[in-house]
Amino acid sequence: MIKVEWQEKRQLVKVSSMYYHDGLTQAQIAQKLGVSRPVISKLLQRAKDEGIVKIYIKDESVHTVELERQLEQYFGLSDAVVVPNNGLSEEMAKREVGQAGASYISNNIKDVKSIGISWGETLAHLVQEYPYERREDVTVVPLEGGMGVKQVQIHANQLANDLAKKLQSTCTYLYAPAIVETEELKERLMGMEDVQTVLEIGRNVDVALIGIGNPYANSTLMRLGYLQEHDLTQLREVGTIGDIGFRFFDENGAPINDSLNTKVIGITLAEFQKIKKVIAVVEGQHKVESILGALKGKFIDVLITDELTASAIIKKMTI
Repeated sequence: MIKVEWQEKRQLVKVSSMYYHDGLTQAQIAQKLGVSRPVISKLLQRAKDEGIVKIYIKDESVHTVELERQLEQYFGLSDAVVVPNNGLSEEMAKREVGQAGASYISNNIKDVKSIGISWGETLAHLVQEYPYERREDVTVVPLEGGMGVKQVQIHANQLANDLAKKLQSTCTYLYAPAIVETEELKERLMGMEDVQTVLEIGRNVDVALIGIGNPYANSTLMRLGYLQEHDLTQLREVGTIGDIGFRFFDENGAPINDSLNTKVIGITLAEFQKIKKVIAVVEGQHKVESILGALKGKFIDVLITDELTASAIIKKMTI
């Protein structure tokens, strides 16, 4: 650092005070001091270099923005969005994350022609919060089956339909359950032309919207009856840590080839990896290990989550 003489330092302090305290523009300061604007610009930069001026950003978003930056760097994400918790309940946090997801999608689908959507409560909030737009050129596609009478509002077919209405566009339907009873039934359904067509469109969407599940804690799969206690025992034995679209993976993101996987009607984890942009919208600290597994498996390009969950992920990475 070059030593700053008293007269020079006085000038740096004076210019900095006029700029940062008085709110004068560089041009106004230059006029007052009888010098050119580039001279003022250089003096302000030198004041920062010499430590005379230190800039602090004071805002509740600073911490979340730093978490976003760390997530992007640690995992090679193209983008991350972290929503402040601010003492929110779990349900409100889920709604806030869904709203952030809706805003992100709305602002980043200019050239998108097809959107694939998985299932889950946070994605349902995203669709509920999505603004009405006119995007008639977009097709919304369910990425796995989903039929039944329990919580149909969070199934992929329903979410695809609801999002298409918000976009004033079209959607396709995958007329099949997410998980069937036998491999034979799966093969018969997968052999149907309509099912094959929708899955092929799903494999080639421009953007995929997904959730990430933890089968052991606060599991929607359990609540809907897709998983039983004996299934959880089996999943633990083979090292399952989470799922995307009913497809299970371990702590390193490696797919789990269990008996449930052979009965799922939907795109596979390997096919998720080939989609141009996969956006995960996830809330909850109980999903930290599951999100980490998905990140390590390179299934995600953009992560939208809450502050407590993001902090816990970063903490795991820095221990």
